[in-house]
Amino acid sequence: MQLYGILRRNGWRTPADLEVAGKKSAEVGDEPDSGVRWIRSYALAEESGEVGTFCVYEGESPETIRAHAEAAGLPCDEIVPILDTVVVRPDPVPASN
Repeated sequence: MQLYGILRRNGWRTPADLEVAGKKSAEVGDEPDSGVRWIRSYALAEESGEVGTFCVYEGESPETIRAHAEAAGLPCDEIVPILDTVVVRPDPVPASN
């Protein structure tokens, strides 16, 4: 399987909407022979006020990534193969409100 970065722009009105979509994505991806595995996502604050994401998935091909997005009802604006992972430091822990 290949690592892919998936850009999903302006996909959700609120973080709560994104949470619902994430649950559906996990259900679809956990089906046998789905050809994808969700690794992580970063929520993006879009200029429109909506929420987008940058997601990292393992997938058999861009086609399996797109099929997963369609089955889960997710936008899929761009898919880019990830060549390598360079970790300078772990993701910071979000500050609590």
